Amino acid sequence: MSKPESKKSGASGVPVIIIVLVAIVAIVIALAYWRGTPSGGAGPRPTPTPAASNTPNMSSAPLGATPPNYLGSPNAAVTVEEFADFQCPSCGATHPVMKQIQGIFGSRIKFIFRHFPLPMHDKAYDAAVAAEAAGMQGKFWDMHNLLYTNQQIWSADPNYRQVFKGYAEKIGLNVDKFETDMAGIGAKGRVDADMQRGKALNLTSTPTIFINNKSVAYADMNVPTMQKMIEDALKDTQAGQPQAAQPAAKPSTAANNSNSTASSGNAAPKQ
Repeated sequence: MSKPESKKSGASGVPVIIIVLVAIVAIVIALAYWRGTPSGGAGPRPTPTPAASNTPNMSSAPLGATPPNYLGSPNAAVTVEEFADFQCPSCGATHPVMKQIQGIFGSRIKFIFRHFPLPMHDKAYDAAVAAEAAGMQGKFWDMHNLLYTNQQIWSADPNYRQVFKGYAEKIGLNVDKFETDMAGIGAKGRVDADMQRGKALNLTSTPTIFINNKSVAYADMNVPTMQKMIEDALKDTQAGQPQAAQPAAKPSTAANNSNSTASSGNAAPKQ
């Protein structure tokens, strides 16, 4: 009789052990959950998202070509900075979008164009140098526009340098000076300076656009979305400006009225 009793006691002990283990696991899970909630609250504490290691630090990056190629007001509250490649099809598709944005906002923004020719585009660096050589005669944006609107033509032409020369003639440049500047270190130095800035910002593709140092997703590089982003940035800068103090009330006298009129004539014009 002793053997059957031994089997019975062992079998009855197994459920007890399982129940104890389940209870211990439940207690551990409950403690972990309680510690994960603020003050033992009902929901889990949100896990902070770590900052990306390649987040660009605009303030510590090299300045790029100085002065930069820009349109709009140098003192605008919102800066739109584009890094682009003249041979890049995506940049070519974005070019009319950026022109519309410039037309909409005018002097309310500062639009900066930066060179970032990619290694995969064999003529992109020379195209950037051509634009800078044109810029040395005050025609950067004329060459910039021609390079984008005719991108498919010169990109496929093995004699693309002659094509650039034809563009120089078309926009009224001194062609000899243009060719000399293309071969010189001045134009190349400006392109290289922009590239150094882009590399310091960990750029790997074009176009890359920043609005007040905030990167714009490629899917958002369309007129309606970018227009709203810039308008929001303008509102943010206006909201951050301190309100002007109201002048103290003055007695209404002829002398004070005349002084008020004179001082109002010195007010700075709106930008």
